Amino acid sequence: MSAELDEQQNATVGMTVGMIEVLILQPFNYAKNMVQQQRTISLNPMIMYRGVGANCINMGSCTMIQFAVGGKLKSMVSNQEGNDPNKPLTLGQEMSCGIVAGTMSAVVGSPLELIMIQQQRKGGGVPTRLGDIMQNPVNITRGFVGAAIREALWTCGYLSIPPVVRRTLMESYPDTFDTNDKARVPAALLGGLFACYLTHPFDTIKTCMQGDIEREVYGNFLQTATKISSDSGLRGFYRGATFRYGRMVSWNTFPMK
Repeated sequence: MSAELDEQQNATVGMTVGMIEVLILQPFNYAKNMVQQQRTISLNPMIMYRGVGANCINMGSCTMIQFAVGGKLKSMVSNQEGNDPNKPLTLGQEMSCGIVAGTMSAVVGSPLELIMIQQQRKGGGVPTRLGDIMQNPVNITRGFVGAAIREALWTCGYLSIPPVVRRTLMESYPDTFDTNDKARVPAALLGGLFACYLTHPFDTIKTCMQGDIEREVYGNFLQTATKISSDSGLRGFYRGATFRYGRMVSWNTFPMK
C-alpha cells in the first residue's frame, strides 16, 4: 500500500496482487491448512486447488481492503497538520496503519476462508458447503477473532515492515544496498518472520475452528486454544508454519511489492 496512490489505485493493485498470489501459491495454503488440522496432504492438484475460487475472492478483496485502507491512512498521517508530507512514516505509524487495515479486512476474509477450508476438507462446490455452514447461521462468524488478530499483525509484516526495513538498509548501508531491489530480499525475510511466526498461533486456532463447524473437537476460541495446547503444547500452535512462511517470503520478494 502506498501513500503516493489514491484509494482506487491502491484497491486495484491490492485486488490484482491478491488474486495472482492465490493462483500461484494455493498449494502452500492447502498444505498449511491440512497440517494445522493434522490431516494428510494430497499431492493431487485437483485436491490442492479445492476452494481456490473462494480463496481468490478472499485474497483479492482482503488485499484490496488492506491496500486501500492502509494507503488512505498513510496518506492521512503524512498530510496531518504539523507533519512533513515528504518525510517517510515512522515504524510505529506504518504498523498502526497496517493493524487497522488488516483488522477491517478480516470482516470479509474470515467467512470466505471458512468456505475454502470446508471445501478443502470435504470437496464439493461453494453452494453445497455454504448450505452446510448456514444450517447454523452462527457458523459464519466461526474463527473471526483469530482471523482479525492474524490479519492485523500479518498486514504489518506483509505491507508495513518491509518498506521500513528496505529504507533503513539503504540509508544505513548505502554501499551494500544501493538499490531498492537489493534491499528487497532481506526486508521480505524480516517482514515474513514477523508476519508469519507472531501471527501463526492465531491462524492455527482459526483454521481448526473453521475445519470443525460440527464442533466435534474444537469449541470456541479459548476452548480451541486449550485443546491444541493440551494435545501438542506450544509446538501445536506452529503446525504448518513452514508452508505459510514459504508463501509469505516467495511472494513478498516479487518486485510488485
